[in-house]
Amino acid sequence: MLYEFCAENFERVPAAIKAGASRIELCDNLAVGGTTPSAGVISATVNYVHGHDARVMCMIRPRGGDFHYNQDELRMMEMDLGLAVSAGVDGLVFGCCKPCAGGWALDELTLGALVMAAGCATEECKRESIDITFHMAFDQLSPEAQLDAIDTLADCGVTRILTHGGAAGTPIEDNLEHLSRLVEYAGDRLAILPGGGISTANRDTVAAALGVSELHGTKIVPLEV
Repeated sequence: MLYEFCAENFERVPAAIKAGASRIELCDNLAVGGTTPSAGVISATVNYVHGHDARVMCMIRPRGGDFHYNQDELRMMEMDLGLAVSAGVDGLVFGCCKPCAGGWALDELTLGALVMAAGCATEECKRESIDITFHMAFDQLSPEAQLDAIDTLADCGVTRILTHGGAAGTPIEDNLEHLSRLVEYAGDRLAILPGGGISTANRDTVAAALGVSELHGTKIVPLEV
């Protein structure tokens, strides 16, 4: 089982690696759901994590709030992801939605621009490939729209989707049925990465119920308070 620890800056990264995390999702400002960390934090984390045979996924998000970005914000994200790739991260974490009748839809234009920018940055750094995680912006979509989004994200080359399987704050156990549906629908096209409310107390139960090989959280490995 791969445990991805969601880290706010570098401070708890060494302890998380020691406790069994083999991948770090690196963010800043988790109070708003995570934003892009600084270049210095990215560099320090990559150096440490790679020295301990683990991987780093870097959040690319210019602000808190919704996941609908204007052109200025898109340019910021493209620049930030280029810096992250050049710093040696193993993957990028981003998501984008747009308003639609009755809620939110996948913003395919912004998604395409970000995926293309990631590909260009990877090529410029002479790297073969880089992972892309579509984050919990996915949970803003309706259940049926999520299935269509899986098709689009898989076609775009997205590696995995981070999802709680339901509204924020709901117990993960209440969302297992829907998460199972997502896992089955995605098949081997991309990975479904459950997160939100998963801890050392319930991680084995969640993994067994869903048959997944990756889990995400801030409490996914045992850390001293």
